[in-house]
Amino acid sequence: MRSVLALDQGTTGSTALVISADGRVLGRGYREFQQHFPQPGWVEHEPADLLRATLDAAREALAAAAVVPECIGITNQRETVVVWDKATGVPVHRAIVWQDRRTADRCVALAGSRQFIAERTGLVLDAYFSATKIEWLLRSNDGLMRRAMNGELLAGTVDTWLIWQLTDGAVHATDPTNASRTMLYDIDAHAWSDELCMLFGVPRVMLPEVRTSRGDFGVASARHLGLALPITGVAGDQQSALFGQGCVAPGEAKNTYGTGAFMLMNTGTKRPTLGDGLLTTIACDANGGPCYALEAAIFIAGAAVQWIRDGLGLIATAAETEALASGLTSNDGVYFVTALTGLGAPHWEAEARGMLVGLTRGTTRAHIVRAALEAMAYGTADVMQSMQARSGVTLDALRVDGGAAGNAWLLQFQADVLGVPIEKPAMLESTALGAAGLAGLHTGVWSSAAQFRQAQRVSVVTPGAGVADARVAYVGWQRAVRAALNWARDGQR
Repeated sequence: MRSVLALDQGTTGSTALVISADGRVLGRGYREFQQHFPQPGWVEHEPADLLRATLDAAREALAAAAVVPECIGITNQRETVVVWDKATGVPVHRAIVWQDRRTADRCVALAGSRQFIAERTGLVLDAYFSATKIEWLLRSNDGLMRRAMNGELLAGTVDTWLIWQLTDGAVHATDPTNASRTMLYDIDAHAWSDELCMLFGVPRVMLPEVRTSRGDFGVASARHLGLALPITGVAGDQQSALFGQGCVAPGEAKNTYGTGAFMLMNTGTKRPTLGDGLLTTIACDANGGPCYALEAAIFIAGAAVQWIRDGLGLIATAAETEALASGLTSNDGVYFVTALTGLGAPHWEAEARGMLVGLTRGTTRAHIVRAALEAMAYGTADVMQSMQARSGVTLDALRVDGGAAGNAWLLQFQADVLGVPIEKPAMLESTALGAAGLAGLHTGVWSSAAQFRQAQRVSVVTPGAGVADARVAYVGWQRAVRAALNWARDGQR
């Protein structure tokens, strides 16, 4: 049976899967790594930890599979950036993670360029993206800018860092899906923008070559995994999940419930209009080539459950949330606006913070847990409405993945709030699956995206008896969000 090694380098850990042509997982590996929070709002990773966790997970998966895969597909946490010495491969600083807010003030200072940036990149001006992170790194130490301009330093998102390391420095490359998240890439010209590089003070010489997501990214040296394997597929995690879910035609959409929640809708070759806090990004078509997609980023989803577990100690495991939520007949008016790191789409209010409303003496930990799950569904409904308005397409189903998609209560509530069926794949790790699909298409493991999709098993959750109650509850959510926005904006006066 032909197979592919998929490397999924995420925000809190690295997963490796050996996936066969018939869709089975032959081997699996996973490694967590340390998170660093040097100041409030700052989030960093050690680049060496990212590489080490990825390689350890890959070795574990290969040992379990006991087969030789034909190629490697890579998917990664997006927007997180690394800058390293071209000669030695040593990073000049820890990686700055996508969640990091240290450059928020810089974005405020660039407000006059907001429209220009949006027109070129399809993105909103925000510290979430890579450009201001690279700029901050180059300005953090005297001499780094000079070295970058002299071609002594290289920069890239995590995919680029892994490719460079795996190929022993032979390939410095990325793909369009990751490039389109940097705020340095012109998504109409499909090229790095000299104007944006100048605006952010990022020397273009340090940026990677942009190659098609399904294509040649060099060969991983045998010294890393015990065998030399070609890297033939690369995509940022959310676009990879979109491909893994088979959303390769205009109007098809998926939502990933991970640390944050990310909803993407394929819009084909036509770039959608800006607005409603939605992003336009580059995704993959059925052949692995570039197409456009609308994206909504909800910063906090599963992370709210982690906070309830680790920060408040109300639960011991995330698995407890399903029983706690289903044990209540309603939310009793309790809402959790999970703006722990600001609000993303469709509001994009960086100063918003988490808010629990509707608390009474009858409120229990079950209410707070249920409110966190409900928030994922409500936030998805918010952005789905915006996407339908921008695209002119009415979705008839939503495909889902990510860790929280294993929560049966959440999926039923999501179907009730949206009023459309929810399609869940048997394998929820769609990010890894998408990377495998891209890589395997290039090497002939699958002959087409349709054949790749046919190898996946899918279950469907339909709207049920709770639709009317969910719609009433959704009105209460909108009221709670207005309260959070008013609190944030009142503090800015």
